[in-house]
Amino acid sequence: MRSPRRIRRTALAALSAGVLLAVAGCAEGGDRTAKGTTGTAEAKDVLLQPLASPGPGPFTASTARAPASPAPSATPDSAPPSATRTVHRVSGAAPGLYSGSRSVAACDVERQTRLLADDKDKGRAFAEASDIEAVQIPGYLKSLTPVVLSVDTQVTNHGYGGGSATAFQAVLQAGTAVLVDGRGMPRVRCACGNPLKPAGTADGKAAHRGERWPGYDPARVAAVDPGPRAATSLIIADTDDNTWIERTVGDSGGRDRTPDDPPPFEPDAELLFPSPGRPTESAPPEPTPSDPSAPREPTDPGPGEPSDDSGDPPPGDPWEFEEGVPDVAPEPTQVFPAEPDEPAAPDEEPMEAGLGDGFTG
Repeated sequence: MRSPRRIRRTALAALSAGVLLAVAGCAEGGDRTAKGTTGTAEAKDVLLQPLASPGPGPFTASTARAPASPAPSATPDSAPPSATRTVHRVSGAAPGLYSGSRSVAACDVERQTRLLADDKDKGRAFAEASDIEAVQIPGYLKSLTPVVLSVDTQVTNHGYGGGSATAFQAVLQAGTAVLVDGRGMPRVRCACGNPLKPAGTADGKAAHRGERWPGYDPARVAAVDPGPRAATSLIIADTDDNTWIERTVGDSGGRDRTPDDPPPFEPDAELLFPSPGRPTESAPPEPTPSDPSAPREPTDPGPGEPSDDSGDPPPGDPWEFEEGVPDVAPEPTQVFPAEPDEPAAPDEEPMEAGLGDGFTG
């Protein structure tokens, strides 16, 4: 049965219609600036940026390459939109965080380099926002990898105005073409060449402005954290056939290959966000009636057997972002421990040994 989550497969296709509008929008954007002033990355306002929106103060025209057939993105039927804003921290090395088509670059890196070189002022502002020198722009862009966001992702975006870059918080729609570095961090939005940095304010109250797209859920937004180490390749989802692609960092798809040790789950598996319908741990098996004639097992573990202070059963799935594999080790999304149980009253009978008095929700 096909997974209900179709974001990766459909959002990339939605880019074909959006890129054409974004090209026109970038050309007409002029020197529009983002709301606020330089250094407002921690502001509570969050701008929603659909695929077709160039956003405020675009640096360049679009360099995103459109796929063949358009289709709207959607959220899983089992996870309706939530009114609660939740941003999930995800490692940039997590397999499936990004997607693309085999041997096809999501962005034209060479054109992006030329556009910034043709406008010295914008090139200077781009370099300043990217923490590099202007002369380093060509090498910097070539070191990045063109991919597509698999999920709606919050970033610190930058618009251009008045000769400088203006930082603002934005959520980019799944299917947005970006350039990422070796630790999986989005660095450039290809629709208008804006430099990107890690998300500022993550959770909490925030005023969303801009156009909401079909399937947007404020409780299903990712914020990318750097991978544990600089990688030589990224494991991305192939949107054409739902398989895995190993893409070399800094390559535009010409050296794409099937990974020798692919992740042990499908690219469309629901792992980037916690599922509200799935328990976080395995439930203990219910006791079965025993034969009255059979000898009973002792319930006292004895002094020589160590007790489990936590009472947690072993994880049922080793790839629940708790463990990783070399170079592509995903990190867990943010999980808060449950509050401990209240201590038993003095006059209560002690619990039978072996049950454990700790429980992780």
